[in-house]
Amino acid sequence: MAKTKKYTLPLLDEYLENIQSNNYSPETIYNYERDLKTFEDFLLADIKKDFLKLDKRDLIKYKAYLSSIDRLTASHDLSEKKLSSYSINRILSALRSYLKFLIDMDYRTPITADAVKLLKTEKKRSQVPEMLELIKLIEAPERFETDPLIKLRNRAMLETLFATGMRISELLSLRREQLDNTGRIYIMGKGKKQRFVYLTPRATKHLKNYLAKRLDDSVFMFVPGRGRNNPQKNKKLSANYLQYKIKRYRELLFINIPVSAHSLRHGFATYLAENGANPAAIQILLGHESLDTTTRYVHASDKYAEKVHIKFHPLKN
Repeated sequence: MAKTKKYTLPLLDEYLENIQSNNYSPETIYNYERDLKTFEDFLLADIKKDFLKLDKRDLIKYKAYLSSIDRLTASHDLSEKKLSSYSINRILSALRSYLKFLIDMDYRTPITADAVKLLKTEKKRSQVPEMLELIKLIEAPERFETDPLIKLRNRAMLETLFATGMRISELLSLRREQLDNTGRIYIMGKGKKQRFVYLTPRATKHLKNYLAKRLDDSVFMFVPGRGRNNPQKNKKLSANYLQYKIKRYRELLFINIPVSAHSLRHGFATYLAENGANPAAIQILLGHESLDTTTRYVHASDKYAEKVHIKFHPLKN
């Protein structure tokens, strides 16, 4: 527990307890603690400065420190690779959150949260496989798996991912009770936000085929192992397993674009957009809080851009 640890940063124990009490996930709490430990190591080992003596120039040094391969990791090892701007901004965001907490607690701080400026991030264009490649990937378990139940389960998982656009964490936490008899699934998503997602008739068929062959009474929709006496029957499949399987199917199919569970979610949104779906509807299905997130997430593909150009250019004739 964080409470048993000793920190140089003031009120860090209380900060971690505060975000825990605000229903942050254990993974988020762990990441914030790790990122603030990186800042603490910077103070102790690099600039050798007390927290209350920090100034804005030290923030510039900290950004340079994070960008360096000479920095220490949270486990006090030398880093092996340079952090991306996204990773650096995540660490800086943890520091901003911590500083805001200190101010809320009326604790004297040498710098404000607003003084911590995030880096400008490089724009990464996400790649989505062609539709035929996605279909081959979704159908891959039937081709490459030998165990009949694993074949049915993995096919049902991939069909469900692409049919609904849900996150991998939502898929693996899915319980049978969340699905009604119309193919509608109730989701408690990221940030405890509630929404419905919907199975296609095709996905419903494969899910029913899988559930019909299940011998256990686990509450989860997708489970590891098999048989009523399996001690893992009430445990979830791991995200690592599913990501590994998707990677393996891609390799066996010779698909040269990297594909992950997130790619199926991204493909779901992209192909809905290409077929004319309203961005606001896609936002609801994805569980995004802001439409801006959806419009950045669902970029117009080259094919879609070409269609728009041909259809709307004023001198097309």
